[in-house]
Amino acid sequence: MAGEPVSSVGLPPPWLARPSGVRPGRAVVAGFERLLAGLGRPGTGGAVPVIDYRLAAPKWRFLCHAVDVGGLLPHGSGDPDIRVLEPRQPQDDSELGSRPGVYAAADGIWPMFFATVDRERHRFLMSSMGARPGDLGPPAPAFYYFSLTAEVLARRPWRAGSEYPLPPDGFELQAPVVARGVRVRPAQPVCPRPVRPLARIAVEPADFPFLGQVLPHDDEELLAMAEAEPLGFPWLGH
Repeated sequence: MAGEPVSSVGLPPPWLARPSGVRPGRAVVAGFERLLAGLGRPGTGGAVPVIDYRLAAPKWRFLCHAVDVGGLLPHGSGDPDIRVLEPRQPQDDSELGSRPGVYAAADGIWPMFFATVDRERHRFLMSSMGARPGDLGPPAPAFYYFSLTAEVLARRPWRAGSEYPLPPDGFELQAPVVARGVRVRPAQPVCPRPVRPLARIAVEPADFPFLGQVLPHDDEELLAMAEAEPLGFPWLGH
């Protein structure tokens, strides 16, 4: 089911709520738990284990369960052979984002955007966030925003990718921020040291539940709006 515009937490469209629909039954949740139980601890070398996902529930539901219940922190990438994630300096104006580190997500869906948008063959400005209201974590409702440079989005810049569940040790979650006058907690944690993934799970564009709801933007207009109103994220849709 497609994402729904958020209203219950005070954020208007273009924010999107995590898809609703029928929640996984006991058998599906038991399958999630079996997959998590098989992850073990990070190894010391070689390729990371691949999750052989064959459950009927969509992958995003398992990945959200891995975060909300299992406490793991996924990282999304187009690289299918990451063995160790090294700290990097991101392009981010936030206090947390100004630090070099390994970045992940306290959410199962948000990193799927980074896993399935092709940043090797296309050059664009991307804007996105996964967040929860106030200072809360699970089970508070999760909501999202995604946009890409309009000309690139029209070319459907999607690819197959991977999500890498990471152990939470050493990660610090970004502090709450104000977006359009509403206090939210971004689902972005960072670790200052290298991190070895627990596993890899392959994802396709069709696995990303918001594939048809990524918004187009004009780069110059978006940057101008961000400079004029830093707390107006995501700016589009005013």
